[in-house]
Amino acid sequence: MMISETEILARLALAALLGAVIGLERERKDWVAGLRTHMMVCLGSALIMIVSAYSFSDVLGEHVTLDPSRIAAQVISGIGFLGAGTILFLRQGIIRGLTTASGLWTVAAIGLATGGGMYFAASVTTALAIVILWMIQPLEKRIAGRFRLWEMQVTVTDRTAIAAIISRVFQYDNLETSFGSMDQADGNYVVTFRFKKHDKSTITQLVAGLQTDVHVKEVIWNG
Repeated sequence: MMISETEILARLALAALLGAVIGLERERKDWVAGLRTHMMVCLGSALIMIVSAYSFSDVLGEHVTLDPSRIAAQVISGIGFLGAGTILFLRQGIIRGLTTASGLWTVAAIGLATGGGMYFAASVTTALAIVILWMIQPLEKRIAGRFRLWEMQVTVTDRTAIAAIISRVFQYDNLETSFGSMDQADGNYVVTFRFKKHDKSTITQLVAGLQTDVHVKEVIWNG
């Protein structure tokens, strides 16, 4: 049984609106997937759900059945390609865009729910998504700050000088080093240190000392 044109309009308009609500939260942070992207994902998902549920009613018969979930399932798997485009790999251990990608996936689900006529579920999901994306962020930053690791990368031109560099870093008692690694790039050696605890004055002193070493090409502090 086909739904009325008014009902189709209501579902598509509501899907665009709910997508816009989440898109505005991403837009204020200047992400590539912003207002229009979220609206289009939610609107398209709603239309696909309507098509999946109602557009094949004329071919149904005694020996023909319809599974509306088949087309809708392709949205959930297909949205992964769009979400992957928002994920940015900045450097080792630093990845951005996972929240936006998961938001697009959720928006697609909201669109499917709206297209299926589940207005309450779609609205509640939108409200909860805004709470997660916006209101919980300060709490997340506060909790994450307790477990944050500060990183320092030292680019060394001579491999034999690496041992001395490591010894210089470990001579400070008020620096709690949790991780160290070494990579080779462009003929140089990049030694990475990660600190659980540090003192600003100590780091300033350490960086200044490293920069005077003739074998040290560059010191980068991410803190």
